[in-house]
Amino acid sequence: MRFLSIQSSVSYGHVGNSAAVFPLQRIGVEVMPVHTVCFSNHTGYGAWRGPLMSGEDVREIVTGIEERGGLERVDAVLSGYQGGDSIGDAILDAVARVKHHSPDAVYACDPVLGNAKSGCHVAPEVQDLIRDRVVPHADLITPNQFELGFITGTSPDTLDSTLESADAARDLGPSTVLVTSVERPDRPEGTIEMLAVTGEGAWLAQTPHLPFKVNGSGDVTAALFTAHFRRTRDAADALARTTASVFALLERTLAAGSRELQLIAAQESYAHPDLRFDARRVR
Repeated sequence: MRFLSIQSSVSYGHVGNSAAVFPLQRIGVEVMPVHTVCFSNHTGYGAWRGPLMSGEDVREIVTGIEERGGLERVDAVLSGYQGGDSIGDAILDAVARVKHHSPDAVYACDPVLGNAKSGCHVAPEVQDLIRDRVVPHADLITPNQFELGFITGTSPDTLDSTLESADAARDLGPSTVLVTSVERPDRPEGTIEMLAVTGEGAWLAQTPHLPFKVNGSGDVTAALFTAHFRRTRDAADALARTTASVFALLERTLAAGSRELQLIAAQESYAHPDLRFDARRVR
């Protein structure tokens, strides 16, 4: 498989392309990374160095790939955080170009907007961009529960309301929705879930809720689920494999006491995941 991944890049740590590319390569995906920023580290540290790329920069790089024939036989386009209209338009243009050369390619978008604790942490124009222009062009989206509610104007809480919100998101354009963090009030204490919804059904995977948050885990989740689902078209299998790999990565990171993902140390969990978490059909 071949992916075009348009995301941020950092030299220290793992977010964006710096989180997504290696796990994809480890499971046999050829990745063409296009960076939207080239920072020293992720912005969660409060200080960073390095340049922002413009939408025109992204277009130029994608054009160069196209001129080499690299947009042929592409299986998926990945995108994550979008810093503004310029980058958003360039990503949508890249998706259109890829689908021209590779009609079966899918566009997988992680609609990065915020979370339940801090609310939206992107500018209003980015909120509008993602909700009104990007999501309708996506084939697969990977929001957290808060982002799902923001995109659809709903309030997902219970399993039923989250399923309804996922259906509302699918009505906007995407055929597949992966909700990356489901925290329903009636779940067993100390657990968290992921929910995959397609036109064929819905599946839920539950793991222990590890007591920390680390940047980049959502980027790994979106990349691995897209690859597994694109390869097999089996949402339950893709969910089980992704859940196992990401939990093992987080477990190792927590044990190391690290602020950054232990991405390299956990590499066997991508190629050979321990399938200890079932994907249970809920619809």
